[in-house]
Amino acid sequence: MAKKGNRVQVILECTDHKDSGKSGTSRYITTKNKKNSPDRLEVKKFNPILNRMTLHKEIK
Repeated sequence: MAKKGNRVQVILECTDHKDSGKSGTSRYITTKNKKNSPDRLEVKKFNPILNRMTLHKEIK
């Protein structure tokens, strides 16, 4: 029987995009170890619609 891992898949969504008024969303999918980092992720990633680096937060 296979062990269940601590890694879970999470979705990161741009925080600045809603305020810009442009259509669409910037989302990334990544994995994290829920045992080592139980808090929500916050990572600076590239937003192709705004054409700059923005803060992306984990959504539920």
